[in-house]
Amino acid sequence: MAGRGNKHSKAKYEEQIKNALNSALRRDVSDARLTMASFTRVELTDEYDHAKAWWDTFDAGKRGDIKEALEGVKGKLRSLLAQRLDVRHVPELHFFYDSQFEDEQHIGRLLKDSDGGDGE
Repeated sequence: MAGRGNKHSKAKYEEQIKNALNSALRRDVSDARLTMASFTRVELTDEYDHAKAWWDTFDAGKRGDIKEALEGVKGKLRSLLAQRLDVRHVPELHFFYDSQFEDEQHIGRLLKDSDGGDGE
């Protein structure tokens, strides 16, 4: 792959993968469990052979179902990536739940609670 040593091209390729995955979820995957999921970021290994893809959902109660559904369509997503990105080798996909939003909310609550109950 051209530009393997260039961090900018790696970041651009990661963004392309993320966008292609989100597009595939919206247009090409018929599993209803994935309608509330979206990919938030992708991180490639230096060899470009593995991609960690973080996802999030608005419905925290469906996380287990979404994780299972993503694993079920992993092969289809890789095939779609090969077509959309016009590449011969597509990285192996590994899915991770992105808890950043929940973590930020939790930290905010902790800070608010530690502000003291008396306020003065």
